[in-house]
Amino acid sequence: MLSLNLPTADGRIEPYKLAGEPCRPPAHAAPWNRRVFAAAHVVVDPFADIDPTLGTAIDWERTLAFRDHLWGLGFGVAEAMDTAQRGMGLDWPHALELVQRAARSAKARGAAIASGAGTDHLPESDSPTLDAVTEAYLMQCEAIEAAGSQVILMASRALAKAARGPDDYVRVYGKVLTQLQQPAILHWLGDMFDPALAGYWGTDDVAAAMATALKVIRENSAKVDGIKISLLSAEREIEMRRTLPQGVVMYTGDDFNYPDLIAGDKQGYSHALLGIFDPIAPVAATALEALASGDRGRYDALMAPTVPLSRHIFRAPTRFYKTGVVFLAYLNGFQDHFTMLAGQENTRSTLHLAELLRLADRAGVLLDPDRAVARARPVFAARGVAC
Repeated sequence: MLSLNLPTADGRIEPYKLAGEPCRPPAHAAPWNRRVFAAAHVVVDPFADIDPTLGTAIDWERTLAFRDHLWGLGFGVAEAMDTAQRGMGLDWPHALELVQRAARSAKARGAAIASGAGTDHLPESDSPTLDAVTEAYLMQCEAIEAAGSQVILMASRALAKAARGPDDYVRVYGKVLTQLQQPAILHWLGDMFDPALAGYWGTDDVAAAMATALKVIRENSAKVDGIKISLLSAEREIEMRRTLPQGVVMYTGDDFNYPDLIAGDKQGYSHALLGIFDPIAPVAATALEALASGDRGRYDALMAPTVPLSRHIFRAPTRFYKTGVVFLAYLNGFQDHFTMLAGQENTRSTLHLAELLRLADRAGVLLDPDRAVARARPVFAARGVAC
């Protein structure tokens, strides 16, 4: 049985024996009965001659190959989102190139893609104007639609600074949505993912914020496909889901409670746009096929072990969840190094990575345990663990 030494919370180093069974998705999966996007990470070029904390160098071949992996399993790709380190190492020029390259690949294989439009190309300012925010949104939306991708209208740090109340959000979103060629997905990202978004929709009161978001949707329902909310609150999502106008869907962004939200209840269900589907894609794809075929028991059995893994990856400070996503991509052979944009491979502790490996094993997420162990050993050795 495979094993490696891992640190424990009490300061000891103990052997961990891998016992999980890797999930093998069916070769010819049946169509799913949910719309599902996986927010995908980017693979960096570790040999680029740049300051890794300031510069951006993307390994385009590996980055696009990973999107092919997701499409091949049945997922749509949510491009240039926070999972791709948008605003945390991925700037707008590189995000646009990523969208353009991925959209061409999606078109070639007839796959789904939706991409994040924001305002992150605006210069840093303590007092951005609403007009500047609106124009910034419109510029990115136009570029994304020109590339052939659906728009995901991301929450804007600049709008959070500029807005003086809920009405400012209603006006800005209304102006942007009316200019789109096709309906967009709105993205309400909570401040646990990005502290700069505190008070989004003009208030710290979640119920009042939800009322404003719903007003935007109702006034522009012909230009809204759905909304993804990432508040890590199943109750809030269900509440909002039940009040959406006809034809507008909920995309769960809840990386803590996604299995039940996707499965739904007698009053409805959520579709999905999730960062956790990047590392658990084969397991999730198998589970979604089971759900579509009416086998709720198998769906639950497959999804349940992924929840402790996801909650660990997305634990506070949640914005550093990308480190766990990329660590698993490295262990699973989708890239040959554990290096990230802006040096974010160092934003999680050695103990965190050790527990991540244990939970990934139990969830069946390690596609080749021999490879995973061989790749994990040098990472832990570099952090002082004698493997």
